[in-house]
Amino acid sequence: MPKFTALALAGGVLAVLAIASFATADSGKKTVKSDPMSGYLETATPGPVSSMASGSFSATIDDDPPAINYTITYEGLEGNVTQSHIHFGQRSVGGGISAWLCGTAALPGPAGTPSCLQPGPHSASISGTIVPASVVGPTSQGIAPGEFSELVAAIRAGRAYANVHSDKFPAGEIRGQINDDNQRDD
Repeated sequence: MPKFTALALAGGVLAVLAIASFATADSGKKTVKSDPMSGYLETATPGPVSSMASGSFSATIDDDPPAINYTITYEGLEGNVTQSHIHFGQRSVGGGISAWLCGTAALPGPAGTPSCLQPGPHSASISGTIVPASVVGPTSQGIAPGEFSELVAAIRAGRAYANVHSDKFPAGEIRGQINDDNQRDD
């Protein structure tokens, strides 16, 4: 009997460790990226736009300390870039701004927002960091300023997208849904 008890105890310990590892598998650092960004994915009025521009968004979410280190790249914009953001919205639906990725003199974004003009108005690669103070909302959709964990939850659920706006397409010239390997498709 003691041999059986020791084996049962060892098996129980292994089961607890396995469950604990699954429970924390989505914490720590996690890399996410967008679909290839395209005007065809735009949803704001008047809807999709015909633009030859393209782009990508990639980021590493770090839970401790809370930060999202990102790079957004775009090229071939038909208009001059005006701003770029992460929006809270599922595929094919427009949503409010959650965090600024870059801004310009006319639309600078919150303090510390990188410039979109690196190196020019039609193509750039910008890197930056989003921290809790960078989250601006959207309050009308239930994300209050500073609610970093709400933004991360939206990204991990596949309910956030990266968007680049231009003066030719003020509502957005290119867009790409941000994907997490563990996201749901509902």
